[in-house]
Amino acid sequence: MKNIAKLWACMILAQSLVCAMSDSAPARQRKDNIEILISAAASLKDVMGSIKPAFEKTNPGIKLTFNYGASGQLRIQIENGAPADVFISAAVADMDTLERKGLTDKNSRHDVAGNSLVLIRNRTVGPHFQRMEDLSNKDIVRVAIGNPVTVPAGRYAKQALENGSLYDRLKNKLILGENVRQVLDYVVRGEADAGFVYRTDALTESKVEVVEIIPANRHTPILYPAAALKTGYNAASAKKFVEYLRSEEARRIFRRYGFE
Repeated sequence: MKNIAKLWACMILAQSLVCAMSDSAPARQRKDNIEILISAAASLKDVMGSIKPAFEKTNPGIKLTFNYGASGQLRIQIENGAPADVFISAAVADMDTLERKGLTDKNSRHDVAGNSLVLIRNRTVGPHFQRMEDLSNKDIVRVAIGNPVTVPAGRYAKQALENGSLYDRLKNKLILGENVRQVLDYVVRGEADAGFVYRTDALTESKVEVVEIIPANRHTPILYPAAALKTGYNAASAKKFVEYLRSEEARRIFRRYGFE
């Protein structure tokens, strides 16, 4: 009888330990409350604020959590093992890099949106100008662009300036932002006389005005590829979200925020 009692005690203890381990497991790994962690370009912050509730409404039990930043910085984080289920980049090049390293699910990859690069100024302060070539004028002292190494918008801006034979002439005027929203903020606060951002970013801020839409042939196409990551915890749900981004409902939301 004593042996049987000990056996039952051991079984109860083991069961308690299993339950305790289950309760302490990260919520994003629980079947009843799946969390999808999405590393997304900073320029997507506003549109994803509307896509999140729309997706969660039609996919109960799946919660979306976002990590925003410059696409290049997010790529480096993923390469170094940062947790993420989905990557949405503002540049094809950063997604290509992860794909070459075998970190993405190739079959889940799709371009989900497009954008335009624009030159902006503050509506009320700073010098007036009418086109990109005017940035070499003496009264324009500071021009903000994203850091071309990690910020796609900065990369596109550098290409546009180089194609216009302006980059070398403006080097000493450039202020580098860590993401496209920081560039926008520099212009809003009057800390830069001009800046290069996406059209969708300019639409979010009434204190700036678009001086010029940069012709698409002056830089590589601005596309937003999305893909599920092989390093993620919830592959099936991650793929479901990427597929949702291609749905007509998601496309309507993208268009509402000015994406192409």
